[in-house]
Amino acid sequence: MCGIAGQFNFQRHEPVERETIVRMADSIAHRGPDDEGFFIAGPVGLGFRRLSIIDLAGGHQPMSNSEGTVWIIFNGEIYNYKELRAELQSKGHQFRTNSDTEVIIHGYEEWGTDVFNHLNGMFGLAIWDVQKERLILARDAMGIKLIYYKIDNGTLTFGSEIRAILAAQESRPNVDPTALNLFLRFRYTPSPLTIFQGIRKLAPGTMLIVEKGQCREERWYKFIPTPFSPPKKKEEAVSELLELYRSAVKRHLLSDVPVGVLLSGGLDSGLLLALMNEQGGPWPAYTIGYGESFEDDELTDAAVTAGLLGARHVKVKLDQTEFERALPKIVECLEEPIATSSIVPMYFVSQRARQDVKVALIGQGPDELFGGYRRHLGIHYGNWWRGLPAGVRSMAGFAVNRLPRNETLKRGVRSLSAADRLKRYQDVFSLAAPETIDGLFRGGVLPDRDRHELVEYWDALRPQMEHTDELGGFQLLEIRSSLPDELLMYGDKLSMAHSLEVRVPYLDRTVVEYGQRLSANLKVRNGTRKWLHRQICQRYLSPRILKGKKRGFAANVVDQWFRSSLNGMHREVLLDESSLMFGLLNPRPVRRLLEGHQSGRQDNHKLLFSLVMLEQWLRRSGSGQERLISEAHEGMDTVRVAS
Repeated sequence: MCGIAGQFNFQRHEPVERETIVRMADSIAHRGPDDEGFFIAGPVGLGFRRLSIIDLAGGHQPMSNSEGTVWIIFNGEIYNYKELRAELQSKGHQFRTNSDTEVIIHGYEEWGTDVFNHLNGMFGLAIWDVQKERLILARDAMGIKLIYYKIDNGTLTFGSEIRAILAAQESRPNVDPTALNLFLRFRYTPSPLTIFQGIRKLAPGTMLIVEKGQCREERWYKFIPTPFSPPKKKEEAVSELLELYRSAVKRHLLSDVPVGVLLSGGLDSGLLLALMNEQGGPWPAYTIGYGESFEDDELTDAAVTAGLLGARHVKVKLDQTEFERALPKIVECLEEPIATSSIVPMYFVSQRARQDVKVALIGQGPDELFGGYRRHLGIHYGNWWRGLPAGVRSMAGFAVNRLPRNETLKRGVRSLSAADRLKRYQDVFSLAAPETIDGLFRGGVLPDRDRHELVEYWDALRPQMEHTDELGGFQLLEIRSSLPDELLMYGDKLSMAHSLEVRVPYLDRTVVEYGQRLSANLKVRNGTRKWLHRQICQRYLSPRILKGKKRGFAANVVDQWFRSSLNGMHREVLLDESSLMFGLLNPRPVRRLLEGHQSGRQDNHKLLFSLVMLEQWLRRSGSGQERLISEAHEGMDTVRVAS
């Protein structure tokens, strides 16, 4: 687990400056405090920071083949590397180390870029092919690891984090208004965009190939889920999924350093701990809590699970004062605004876990794979809604829209009526209607185009949805977009801020691809979410945990803190017309959102939280918006004088 950075002057072939590559690597030293390495050869420069996990003595990077014709810098873990090593040895390849990194090098020699289809793991990597003068960047199939890049004036600059790219340039980029619009709609910025103009991130399962003076993005991961035929019966599916879980957990426990688990009070991490116990233990388990006065506190339930499964339970407590104090620092770690309340507990539980371990397993994935969110109920039963007579739907929609608050229900009713599949999915994800989000912007900020069109990257996923049912298609979109670009993104950034490697066994390729082929009735049944996953949990967990409500690191408590802070410092941010966001946004519609929320007519706390996170991000990022913001504020002063 590491941080990578580099440059390639692919058009003019000018020499890369070593000082630039060193500066880029230094900017991500937190990702790899154990070692560093550099490869500089004419127009190519590669930098590396290492967090040593496997083959502590032999895993130094950049690493090459014995002839020095293929070089690699690699951030991640390949869980099937021992099997691949044996296969490559049978083909005549000779290895000098025991690291998974060298397996990728020999795999590239054997299979070219098809090596990525052989890898089961998480990775963001760069391969320099000396003979072909070709540089390849690639991101793993599930998007657990990140690769950012910028192409400017014939130079490719890339890194595991945006800060590595910023370290290589003299000026700070501006905010991309299109990306900002999407952030306010979805609470994250979908690949390949970032909040910065000109800086992109590779989408999951894609690669960037740079050769012969040209750059091209390609999708290397082209898995198309096809339903099992005949469909899996309950007993068969439970048995097969459990074995896939067991194998995945065994692979993800591979480590030469101490391992723990991030334990919430719910099903997914509890089952994960139980499966870890089949491979050894006892394991340290880390839980964040907020005090007994909170109904949603998870410490008690997590303690029950830890006690039942024999784990050493480590409690991390957080209060509202610390939440508000730490928020700016957390925003800085994220590099892009993410408006998810779970970022705060994730930061602190990672910080505590790193005191004892270098690797922690986490239970993300089953919600997206097996239908764990409330939105999955609406998606699953949406065909029933669309089958109703138009007049009935219109009357029901009118009644729902007159309800105070209940914004989630209103969005659901509106979205499920859309005829186009991706338009329905897009509306389910959106915090508000497109026209509401567009109306927050100042005139002339957004580009002159149809801003309601489908996100380009999502539209490219239609072929992979060809054989999926309604729920399966939506879940494919979650697995390709919201999961990697929101949840996994902040999981990576906030854990690596403390030099902690987080692994996600439920997102093992074998598990994901099996789950995508299952029919919807094994995921949502009789109104029960994650039905198949729950059948396995029943074998390991107590009835109390099985019957508990979904909380996810007690994010509801953080939501409650945010709501209360809307009457305090966050309210001032939203009302202060000198706030930086008002260089891009119009204060009046923002004020109306706050007034509607505080009056009780609407529940706008998610969108308001997004706006607060945007402001915090602008204050911490130095995003190059100063001129735009200054001009906008001058315009506001003119309006006030005229009035």
